[in-house]
Formats: sequence, C-alpha cells, structure tokens
Amino acid sequence: MNDLQKDILTAAVFITGLVGFISGEFIISSTLFASAAIVTNLNFNRKQVKAGQF
Repeated sequence: MNDLQKDILTAAVFITGLVGFISGEFIISSTLFASAAIVTNLNFNRKQVKAGQF
C-alpha cells in the first residue's frame, strides 16, 4: 500500500469517527479516533526512520 492510500484510509477512519461521534456512538468513535491517531504516528515515525532523521 503506498502513502497516498494510507493517508486516504486514515482520513476515512477519522471522518467515520467524527460521524459516529455526532450521531452519539461515543465508544465506536473513540476507538476510531484512537486507531487513526496510532496509525498516523506509526506512519510518521516510519517516514522519519527511512529519511534518516531519527
């Protein structure tokens, strides 16, 4: 999976979490927000290691 596809998937998970929060499904939206944050941090750290900035 390339970087664009990962970014689109992360954005979709975040937007789904936002819609879930608005509709009142707080447990599901919290899980989606947490997974989006974790995936974003993992991808960011992986990019830094590849670039030699770590």
